[in-house]
Amino acid sequence: MGDITVVPVWIIQDIIVIIAAILMVFYILDKEEHPKTVLMQFIGFVFFYAAVFEITASSLGEGFYAYGRSILMLFNIPITVPIIEFLIIYSTLRALKSVNIPSWTKPFITGLSAMVFDFSLDPVAVKQIFQTMDGIMARWTYYPLAGEPQIYGEPVMNFTGWIYIAGYWTTFILIGEWWYKKKGYSKLIGYIYPLLAAIVSLACMFSPLSNFFNYMGPFFDRTSNMQWVMLIALSVITTGILAFAFIKFWDRKVIYSITPKKDFPILFTFLGFPLVNTIFCLIGGYTEVLWLVVLAQILLMLAWIGIYIMGKKASPMMK
Repeated sequence: MGDITVVPVWIIQDIIVIIAAILMVFYILDKEEHPKTVLMQFIGFVFFYAAVFEITASSLGEGFYAYGRSILMLFNIPITVPIIEFLIIYSTLRALKSVNIPSWTKPFITGLSAMVFDFSLDPVAVKQIFQTMDGIMARWTYYPLAGEPQIYGEPVMNFTGWIYIAGYWTTFILIGEWWYKKKGYSKLIGYIYPLLAAIVSLACMFSPLSNFFNYMGPFFDRTSNMQWVMLIALSVITTGILAFAFIKFWDRKVIYSITPKKDFPILFTFLGFPLVNTIFCLIGGYTEVLWLVVLAQILLMLAWIGIYIMGKKASPMMK
């Protein structure tokens, strides 16, 4: 597992994520109709989906990546990595549940949201380089193949990956929630379906489907410019579905309103995390990537403003 080097910046970032996670747990207990089931989603995603994938990928060496060792590690990854991934996906899904749009659009929209979040996160993480017990390491250290398309040292497909990582999970969680409801909210089903969703999502991650989304493998090589093509294509498709969902169904009834005071953990996920990343980018002097981090923050801020405006349409009883 290696030794741990105390890097204050990484520890502060971990603490912020842990505090946000604790606040989200209390939010789930207070706001969700079936909180135990949602907490099982938390456990299923963090420990049986994201963590398993991250541990595997970060152990493969060339062509993949490694993490700098902070205080709270789960084998060779910071535990806060899968936690922040869950917070992003859950917050997006929670916001989407406030409006009456078709379920089939949600995996695409959640995937787009996750990718935008990644653009506010990864460019800073790869620049946070320190001398550690394992040598010179960044918060995220990538080992791209020779000639592989990159964005500031990170393979392009790692940004694309967030679209289907979130999309797989959202798809199977929505199916699980439908099954749970159909079975009269059986406690057994409520405990089982989040774990099944994690296992099936993980199977999809390790399937050839992921490489197809990354660079249209096996038809093209990983070092080809198809990484750029797939990033652009999936971004356009998911953005188009987002536009379709909210233009076509704009006049549908808002189920309930999302507000800063009532839904602070959701607000912090959309605005707080990107702001923290921007601050660390400025403090670290990573001016090369600042524009990308700020752009992602602006897009997420606009998303929150849209959520808030739609919440204004809710009737007083729904608020």
